[in-house]
Amino acid sequence: MTNLSITRLAILTSVHAVGTLHMVSVMAMAPVIQQELNLNVTQVGLLVTAYYGAQTIGAMPAGGIVDRLGVGWALVVAQAILTMGAISLSYATGFALAFGSCAVMGLGYSITNPATARGVLQWFPPERRATAMGIKQTGVPIGGVLAAGNGALVILVSWQHILWMIAALTTVSALLSLRLAERPRWHSSGSVRSVIANLAEVMRDRNLGMLCAAGSFYNMGQMNFFAYLTLFMREAAQASQPVAGICLAIAQAASAVGRVGWGVVSDTLFRGRRKPLVVILCAASVILLAAMAAVAPGWGVTVGIILALLLGLTIASFASLTQTLAVEVVEPRLAGSAMGYTLMGTALGGVVGPPLFGAAVDLTGKFANGWVLTAVLVLAGTLLLGFRFKEQRTD
Repeated sequence: MTNLSITRLAILTSVHAVGTLHMVSVMAMAPVIQQELNLNVTQVGLLVTAYYGAQTIGAMPAGGIVDRLGVGWALVVAQAILTMGAISLSYATGFALAFGSCAVMGLGYSITNPATARGVLQWFPPERRATAMGIKQTGVPIGGVLAAGNGALVILVSWQHILWMIAALTTVSALLSLRLAERPRWHSSGSVRSVIANLAEVMRDRNLGMLCAAGSFYNMGQMNFFAYLTLFMREAAQASQPVAGICLAIAQAASAVGRVGWGVVSDTLFRGRRKPLVVILCAASVILLAAMAAVAPGWGVTVGIILALLLGLTIASFASLTQTLAVEVVEPRLAGSAMGYTLMGTALGGVVGPPLFGAAVDLTGKFANGWVLTAVLVLAGTLLLGFRFKEQRTD
């Protein structure tokens, strides 16, 4: 890669890291925030719903905005919105403002994925595209690790001050993103109509619709895995809190490796094909998710750690490949809109998946049923992608 390519990729990765840092830090600091704002458990869960719900609503118009503003300016706008959400949350004294602030964060992050994906499409050739997509996606687990640190730091520093530090870091990242800025294409009276036309065009694409639906099922699997892994290891495997935390850290680290590694495999061994590898990974994750149902106290701790590692490499690593598919199966002018459309489905999976898992556990009293349900959902996505989606490159 050239120095320019490395610089661009570093900026795209940092954007994902600081973007992820916002909401994951809120979850890491949730016990302290819950106590200070006097929230019940349901209200804490609704903060996550606000975040992903806003992403679902904002994903499609965000894609259109990226197509008109260009990568650099879109990233500046995204991080400005994220910063406003973090600062707003720092002033929250109750549930209402906290809910609204998390929704603002979700709107900001909804612009990040289509913008960074379009950057990869524009700046990297097909033979290195999935690798570049995987590298920039490592910003997500990197942000997750930093957020976990905030969960410990909140013992020493108030959560409000931590949010201000996150806002400052996001502002620095936004300034760096100006290096990617280009002249916006929002220059005619027909620009808004053009954005709407682009969105309508991608929504009529049945092939892209299959990818959108499959991504929704896949993200249900991923979100269920990360949302309930620690609680599952504590209750079902009776692991200690440190061991449960290590288990989550292992899964995040494996996800970082997988996002890059599978991109390299796709570009090299699979000669630029993405679909077969996604089907293999997610089919394997169906088996691994179902196997989680067998985890029990004692030896189950070791099994749980092994399964967490393998699921980190599979269900938690598909995103870079499906995002590459999304921008490759449409004309380049529609790349941002296509990403927005598919990410709407992905975000919807994040909204729906965890409550379904929780309901399955609450109704039956067994975590095993939540994992089996998750395996079925991922299987549905794998069948959709395998039999209804046609991989094609239009760029």
